[in-house]
Amino acid sequence: MKKQLVLLFSLLVMTAMSVFAADVTGKWVGEAGGKGAPPNFTFKQDGSTLTGSTSGRGGEVQISNGKVDGDNISFEVTREFNGNTMTTKYSGTVSGNTMKLTMETARGNREITLTKQE
Repeated sequence: MKKQLVLLFSLLVMTAMSVFAADVTGKWVGEAGGKGAPPNFTFKQDGSTLTGSTSGRGGEVQISNGKVDGDNISFEVTREFNGNTMTTKYSGTVSGNTMKLTMETARGNREITLTKQE
């Protein structure tokens, strides 16, 4: 009987975790700020693994090292400009259709907010 209760509790915890985990699959768009178009990302989530892309002046770029852990998200974008490579690290949280991210670059950090597009 004790083993059955432990098994039932474990099953309930796993189900609850999957219900409360963020699902970030889809297109996310931010507001324009400064130069260029607003930031936009297309994500595909498979469990805790995150893949996808973003586009900008240099065209479409794939994200790397993408992870989703509950409502936490992180990924990197590496771009090349005139033979130089620049990696931007993104990390933040997801709440419903809103994603708040910190962009970490060599020039410093910047906060952005993205909205999921239907």
